[in-house]
Amino acid sequence: MQLHAVLSCLALSIAMTSTSLAAPPDTAQRPVTDTYHGTKVVDEYRWLEDWDNDEVRAWSDAQNTYARSILDALPGTDELRKQVTAIMTAKTARYGGVSYAGGNWFAMKNQPPLQQSFLIVADSPMHEDDVRVLVDPNQLDGSGATTIEWYRPSHDGKLVAVCLSIGGHEVGDVRVYETATGKQLADEVPRVNTGTAGGDLSWAPDDSGFYYTRHPREGERAEEDMNFYQQVYFHTLGTPTEEDRYELGKDSPRIAETRVEVDKATGRVIATIQYGDGGEFAHYLRDTDGQWRQFSEFGDRIIQAEFGKHNDIYMVSRAGAPRGKLLHIPVSELGSAEPKVVLPEGKDTLVSTFWGGGSLLAGDDRIFVVYQLGGPSEIRVFDLAGKPLSGPAQPPIASSGGLSWGPDGSVLFSSGSYTTANATYQYFPESGVTAVTDFRYELPVSFDDAEVRREFATSKDGTKVPVNLIFPKGTKLDGKNPCIITGYGGYGVSLTPRANSLNRILLDHGFVVGVANIRGGGEYGEEWHLEGNLTNKQNVFNDFAAVLGKVIDRGYTSSEHLAIEGGSNGGLLMGAVMTQYPDLMKCVVSHVGIYDMLRVELSPNGAFNITEFGTVENPEHFEALLAYSPLHNVKDGTAYPPVLFLTGANDPRVDPMQSRKMAARLQAASSSGAPTLLRTSSDSGHGAGTPLDERIEQEVDVLAFVFNELGVKVRDGE
Repeated sequence: MQLHAVLSCLALSIAMTSTSLAAPPDTAQRPVTDTYHGTKVVDEYRWLEDWDNDEVRAWSDAQNTYARSILDALPGTDELRKQVTAIMTAKTARYGGVSYAGGNWFAMKNQPPLQQSFLIVADSPMHEDDVRVLVDPNQLDGSGATTIEWYRPSHDGKLVAVCLSIGGHEVGDVRVYETATGKQLADEVPRVNTGTAGGDLSWAPDDSGFYYTRHPREGERAEEDMNFYQQVYFHTLGTPTEEDRYELGKDSPRIAETRVEVDKATGRVIATIQYGDGGEFAHYLRDTDGQWRQFSEFGDRIIQAEFGKHNDIYMVSRAGAPRGKLLHIPVSELGSAEPKVVLPEGKDTLVSTFWGGGSLLAGDDRIFVVYQLGGPSEIRVFDLAGKPLSGPAQPPIASSGGLSWGPDGSVLFSSGSYTTANATYQYFPESGVTAVTDFRYELPVSFDDAEVRREFATSKDGTKVPVNLIFPKGTKLDGKNPCIITGYGGYGVSLTPRANSLNRILLDHGFVVGVANIRGGGEYGEEWHLEGNLTNKQNVFNDFAAVLGKVIDRGYTSSEHLAIEGGSNGGLLMGAVMTQYPDLMKCVVSHVGIYDMLRVELSPNGAFNITEFGTVENPEHFEALLAYSPLHNVKDGTAYPPVLFLTGANDPRVDPMQSRKMAARLQAASSSGAPTLLRTSSDSGHGAGTPLDERIEQEVDVLAFVFNELGVKVRDGE
C-alpha cells in the first residue's frame, strides 16, 4: 500500500475512539515575529519558554491537571498498574557497568523496590550472595532523587570515585569512598559532570589522585556558560579542590565534551575532546614528561584512540572509510610517521565509543573490537597483525559490547537480545572458554513464545531500511494486530537488540512491537549517519514513514491499530512524522522531544546539538530546519492523532519548553477532537535517574493511553 493511499477514514476513526473530552486549558497566543534570512516566522507561544514565569508554571500545572483528568479515567488503568508494578518491582536484580580492579568486582545494581540503582562490590564474578553495598543513593537520600551518574575504581581497587547528582539535573559532584569500609573520604570535587557536556575521571597510576573534567565554578563564568567550557584538571587526594592542577582545555571550544584515559603502565594520558555532539574529535597525549601534545584534530576523522600494551596507540578512523578502519602507531612515532592500517574497512561497521561502552581493547597479543551489523552487534578478535582469531561465544542476533579487562588477561563483555536478558560474560582467550557471570539480569517474564523477525522497507529515495519486529508466535498477518513502532535516527546512535520486560504486557495483548533502524543512526556506518543529519534530516522521517508503510503492507497491522513512540531525538522523529503523515498512525507517544527547531540551539544544551541539526545562522540549515520543524509545520484545521507528550521539569538536555509549545500548538490547531496531553514530571529530567515510582507511573500512563486509543481491552494479568 502506498503511503498516500492509507485509509482516508482514519481521522473519523480517531474522533470515534477518542470519546467526548473536556477542552484543554486555554493558552494565550502572544505572537512574536522573527526574521531569518528574509523569511518572517511567527511564534505564538514564545511566552511558554520562560519557566521562571509564574504564569508558565500555572499553565503547566493546568495542563497536568487536564492530562490527569483523562489518563486517570482510562479503562484498565488499575489493572495495567498492577501488571507494570509486578514487572518493574519484581525481586530480580539487574546489574550493569561491571568492572574489575585490584581483586574487586564492581557493578551497579538495580534492586526493586528501591528507587535508584546502587554501587556494589564482590570478591568474585560468581558472587552469589557475597556482595557488599558500597554506595547507596537510596540511603543517602530518602526522597529517591539522588542518583549515581557513574563511578571509577582506582587501579588497585581500594578506592572508588562516584559521581552523584540530584533530581535529574545531571550536575554531578564526585565523592571518594574506601572499598573495604565504604567510608567516604574528605575529598569532594564539585561539578565534574553536567547534562550538557557529561563528565569523566581517570586515576593516576599510583592512585594518589585523578584527572577529571572540570566545569566552571561560581563566579568564573556567566550563568549561561556554567555548563560549558569543560577542562581537564588533576586532583591530589587529601588536598583542597581549590588547589587542583590545571592540565588541558583552556583553548577547547565552548561545547567541548571530554574523556580521559590513563595508561597505568606508563602514566601517559589520552584526552579525547568531542566538538559538541556531532562526532568530530581531537586527541591529546600527556607523555611521561608531563607535556601535552595534540595528535589528531577536529575533522580528520580519527574518532577514537586507545592505549595498547606495547607503548602504542590504536585509533579508529573514518577517513576514506565511513564504516571505520583500525590504525596503529607506536607512541614514539606520533607526529613523525603515519599510522599503519591493522583492520581495513569491511562490509560491517567498526563501532566506536566515546562515553564508555568498551568497543576496543588491545592486549598483549590480540585485539578485541565490536562490529555493528545493521542493528545487532558482535565482538570479533584479531591478532596484532589483523588476522582473525576465534572469539567469545555470543547469543545470536544480539547486542554485544561493553569490553573491559578482567583478571589474568580475561575479557569482560555484555550481551543480550530482544528475548534474552543482558548479562556480563567473562572470556578466557587462552582456553577459549566463555562463562556467564552472576552479574546478569533474570527476566521476570519469559519470551519463549515470541518470534523475532527482520523486515526491510524501501524509503522514498530507494534506501532499504530495516525494522525488527517482536510478536507472539502464530500471529496472523491480517492487519488487525495492535502495533507500536519506535525509532531514533540521530547522532550516529545504533538501536541494538535488548529485552524489555514490559513488552510482555504488549505481547499478551497481541501487539506487534517494532524497532526501526533508520538513517541518522550508526547501524551502517558514518554514511548512514550523515544521510540523516543536518540538511539530510528529512531522510530520517521518510525512513520511519516507509517502515510504518511496510508493516501495514505486510499485514502486521493497519493505521487504525498503529501507535508510534520515541524520545529525545526520537521525540523529534515523532513530531515530524506526525505532522507530515497524520493519517499514518492512530496515536503518538513522545518523550522529552524536540519540536521547535528554530529555537533549540538557544537552550543550554542546544549549542551541543548544532553539529547534528545545524543552525538558523546558516541559510541552508535554516531552510531545512524550517521545512521539518514540527512546531512550524502544524497546520490549522488538520485532524491530528491523539498525542501524549511526556517531559521532566529538570531536563538538562532538552528544554521542557519544547513540549509546552508543541502541546499548545496542537491543542489549538487540531480538528480531530482527539486529546493532546502534556504530562510534566516535577522531579525528573531527561530520563536518567528517574525514581522507580515515577518510572512506573509513566509506563502506566503510556500503556493506558495506547491501549485506549487502539481499542485494546486490558486483560486480567492473573
